[in-house]
Amino acid sequence: METIKKNKGFGNWIRTSITARMLMIGFLILVLLIPLIYIKELIRERSERQQDVVFEVGNLWGTEVLLMGPILKVPYKTYSESTKIDSETKKSIVERKTHMNYAYFLPNNLIIDANVDAIKKERGIYETSVFSSEMVFKGNFDIPDFGQKDILPEDVVWEKASIIIKSSNLKGIKNQIEMQLGDSKISFLPRYRQQQNQSYGPNYVSMHELESPFLSEGALPKLGPIGFNTAITINGSSKIRFVPVGKNTELHMSSNWKDPSFTGNFLPEEDAEKSVTEDGFVANWKVLQINRQFEQSFFNILPDLKEFSFGTELLVPVDEYQKSERSAKYGYLVIALTFLVFFLIQTISKINIHSFQYLMIGIALLMFYTLLISISEHQNFLKAYVIASAAVVGLITLYSKSILKHRKFILLIFGSLTALYSFIFVIIQLESYALLVGSIGLFAILAMVMYASRKIDWNQS
Repeated sequence: METIKKNKGFGNWIRTSITARMLMIGFLILVLLIPLIYIKELIRERSERQQDVVFEVGNLWGTEVLLMGPILKVPYKTYSESTKIDSETKKSIVERKTHMNYAYFLPNNLIIDANVDAIKKERGIYETSVFSSEMVFKGNFDIPDFGQKDILPEDVVWEKASIIIKSSNLKGIKNQIEMQLGDSKISFLPRYRQQQNQSYGPNYVSMHELESPFLSEGALPKLGPIGFNTAITINGSSKIRFVPVGKNTELHMSSNWKDPSFTGNFLPEEDAEKSVTEDGFVANWKVLQINRQFEQSFFNILPDLKEFSFGTELLVPVDEYQKSERSAKYGYLVIALTFLVFFLIQTISKINIHSFQYLMIGIALLMFYTLLISISEHQNFLKAYVIASAAVVGLITLYSKSILKHRKFILLIFGSLTALYSFIFVIIQLESYALLVGSIGLFAILAMVMYASRKIDWNQS
């Protein structure tokens, strides 16, 4: 009999004690965090799948475009001497060896006109941006200065000079590249160059080389500057960038894409943002030699200059996964605050709410995120958020009708959940003011909880 009384006493304590309810609610919140972690993992996997599709489409159509050139390549001779002792005569013999090296000279002026015709490509429920760009390169080469390295004129091998262009995307080039150089017309062919000492990180871009045949006498800047003019049509995806190899580099870019992101080491002129409209954008860059950190000529080795590139990324305004992930980060707050509202109602009104009912409410709150991610893959984020939140708020409100009975408590649940999901939506839309708005909102919620709980007798332990 004493054991039965003790069991009844313990059960009564579980049902009536505020401390027991708080412990039970805390335990349920910890349990619900486990599926919430799996939901975050689901969002991450779907986001990675989208990136895989973007990569696949880019490989088929053409990867991002990064161009560097044209660059004048001129071989020159250097000499080395070594002394050997003849084993028979014991006399010293001086041997002189000739070595072939290369000098690289960048253009004096470089003007690029790029017209980027962008479209969306879809694969299943995912989409990415691809483009076809028609570009015209104009400029001139100055007389190469070999005197800075004390190279004699007779050691310059002019008859084997050439022009090179480097590109990250040979697959996407759609025309035979020909250049008018002085009085001569030259064409370009790919040249294999083994990549050495490269850092193959996540942002690594491999550069491939196009080289012209040896230049004729009329195409060499030996007596004065030589002008050049060439056109390139290329398919690409995501980004289009250029290395400012000209002593004075100008880029004029126009496109029908309405969501550009100007990236790289240099930004366009100040009026670029104003020229972005629903019909596309127009942007202009001007980069002087003093603005960059490399000279106009290199001897022996042409360094990797990709870090100085600039251009445009064609953004696809599909950030549903990022917003869904940000929403899921507030899952702890949503579950805790919802349980808190039910706990306050239960404590103030003496209505008994079973732990199973708390669990059902928690699972309904988790269903919001699966609904959000699945609907947002077919609709825009605003519609997905409204549908998912309305479904969950409606479900919990109807469920609470059978628990709370009183109309004022049901309306309180409906109003609290509506306000909470509206508050979360506002926060995830903000960037610069997300922390400020979130802090103010949490302070207001704390104030309301403190006000609502002021008459609770916390001695009912």
